[in-house]
Amino acid sequence: MPSGYRYVPGTRETIGGPSGVLDPLEGGLAAPGPVGADSRGFATYTGSMGVDTVRSVIAKSTFAEFRIDVAGFLSEAQDTADTCPAYGAILPPNLHHQAMHWQRYCYDRGWAGVHWPAEHGGMGLTRAHNLVWHEECAKAEVAPYLNLQGIVLAGEAIMRAGTAEQRERFLRPTLSNEILWCQLFSEPEAGSDLGSLRSSALIDGGHFRLNGQKVWSSNAQFAQYGILLARTGFDQAKHKGISFLLLDMALPGIEVRPIKQMTGDAEFCEVFFDEVLVPGDALLGELHGGWALAMAVLEDERGGAGAAGVVSLQRRLEAMRNRATNLGDVERQQLTDLMSRGRALQSLMELHGEDPKIAPVAKLMNSELGYDEARVEATTQGAGAMLDGDAADRFLYAPGMRIAGGTSEIQRNIIGERVLGLPREPRSSDS
Repeated sequence: MPSGYRYVPGTRETIGGPSGVLDPLEGGLAAPGPVGADSRGFATYTGSMGVDTVRSVIAKSTFAEFRIDVAGFLSEAQDTADTCPAYGAILPPNLHHQAMHWQRYCYDRGWAGVHWPAEHGGMGLTRAHNLVWHEECAKAEVAPYLNLQGIVLAGEAIMRAGTAEQRERFLRPTLSNEILWCQLFSEPEAGSDLGSLRSSALIDGGHFRLNGQKVWSSNAQFAQYGILLARTGFDQAKHKGISFLLLDMALPGIEVRPIKQMTGDAEFCEVFFDEVLVPGDALLGELHGGWALAMAVLEDERGGAGAAGVVSLQRRLEAMRNRATNLGDVERQQLTDLMSRGRALQSLMELHGEDPKIAPVAKLMNSELGYDEARVEATTQGAGAMLDGDAADRFLYAPGMRIAGGTSEIQRNIIGERVLGLPREPRSSDS
């Protein structure tokens, strides 16, 4: 990208260089055009620019230029009502169609899968660029992707351990929203202690014979595929007899039952397996080697909770402060504490967001902040906050933030052992 310019809709605004419109397709200075047509200085990449051109220009951008480009793309999409509002990690059923459209809109314009390889439909950039994407989406209050289960969990797992055939089969269709994923990890008696899972996938000729139950699976009622952990070796140690499968949700013997929540939504499901014959090529990675892959996937999930979560949290805290005009001393101190913790998390992500050791720290801080924020907001707004509206939904959903993606207690254990180097807690498997 030539220095001294930045994109604005229909122009490239001068920053210490000659005035005029730079045509990215021609690579030269065109006839003078309106400078400052959009005072925000945002980029636009729709219209005549093809996907390959978008990727070529973006790849040569600085991080500052990339941030401007992202903001411009999002602004334009909002103007045409093609975006989907931000909804966090779990896709609400009422936004399903809108989110599907938004993911396809991004893919068709070359803006899906920021750090995914270009051969799989992504932009071929870095995880740092992906962090910028998430931050700008949070500022615009726009969903950064269709669903975490597909883009972050399934996609990252397949890129880590998938065969060439699996990558070809699943990655691009996931970005283009032809495949929607769900996560099939937790069980009624195996949540935080995921290694205790009982669902079995026994080898039966060229298939796995799957039986068992999963719970708290978001999007399972819509998903075409699921990432599944099941026990394939009962004669092995607790964490070594588990395999990772890519499960076709249309197979006979699978039953999905939505769970109605106290918010009135049904974002989660129970999933039952009764003698389901799963093809052998559904295995991801090594047989009995699913535990290590699952832990890497969960680390991706926890890390993804940081950047966007920080921005959206700060926006909500500022809005809370602006609404709360008559705070008492206690409420004022609570709000001050929340804002200080939010800024600390923001600084942590800016300085160390790409460090995998930060993932459990970011997850813990974000979860606890979200819980405390919802509680303080309800206090400052009074009884009305508990009756109706977004504040009520956040208040009802807040306890789940300390559970989803690994409980706060689990995160503290991980931080103690893997970050601080403290002695490992005794486990039942040690005896």
